[in-house]
Amino acid sequence: MDNPLRRIDLNLLVTLDTLLAEHSVTRAAERLHLAQPTVSVQLARLRRIFSDPLLLPGPRGMRPTARADALREPLQQALADLALAVAPAAPFDPAHAQQTWRIAASDYAAITIIQPILDTLRRQAPGIRLALVNLEPPALARQAEQGDIDLVFHTPDDSPPGLRSRAMFTEHYVLAGRRDHPQLKRRPTLARFCQLEHAIVSPDGGGFLGVTDRILQRQGLSRNVVLSVPHFGTLLSVLASTDLVAMVPSRLVQHQATLRVRPAPLDIPGFDMHMLWPERLHRDAGHQWLRESIAQHAAS
Repeated sequence: MDNPLRRIDLNLLVTLDTLLAEHSVTRAAERLHLAQPTVSVQLARLRRIFSDPLLLPGPRGMRPTARADALREPLQQALADLALAVAPAAPFDPAHAQQTWRIAASDYAAITIIQPILDTLRRQAPGIRLALVNLEPPALARQAEQGDIDLVFHTPDDSPPGLRSRAMFTEHYVLAGRRDHPQLKRRPTLARFCQLEHAIVSPDGGGFLGVTDRILQRQGLSRNVVLSVPHFGTLLSVLASTDLVAMVPSRLVQHQATLRVRPAPLDIPGFDMHMLWPERLHRDAGHQWLRESIAQHAAS
């Protein structure tokens, strides 16, 4: 279908809007800072485009035709909308912002990154909303491209290359159990560590082996894993109410008063946590504010 806008210079629409307001070529030329002959030429072009005289001579200047009267209100609205669309973006004011951001995060990231900053975000930007959605690494690129997610917290090893990235922190593992756990009064030996009853988080469900077990296997050892749960939130509750222990990321338990934390008797590689976002939001002032707020809070 032919687009009629292709036949029109948008400057002509500005001239038409001014002519319909002034009913005079001379006064329109003065407002537009153009020579009167130039405005007359533009009026002639407009008449050809609309197949209508638009403005006719009258006793007190020019009078609009019925077609011109019908054009005036929608033309004013269209030009106002266009001016708004091309105007420079206003500075982001968190106090008056009304935005919703969708954040893909594991429950670990939700607990250690989003939950601690919620009160601060609510005070500074009471009108914003955050929607936390499940982290699905294979779908991240598609979700970001389609606008289904606006921000991601994930490790860099399997993050999509098309997303912007900022390193947040490096995490390490510690041994945790309930506050009065009799076997955690001091750092356990490796032999005692293997004898303790362990719980493990298995995001895929039902797994009983993790990075700790692979490192133990290299030394010809194994530990006693008796419980597998899909979420860290469940794990924290289990640790606080049973004699089970677990190897957990340190940030997850640093403020858990119901738990006791000890260094593990073997070194377990940690991981880097990154913040990721799509190119379409890289220069958005509101998104920049959100990213910087979260990054600064996580660093502190």
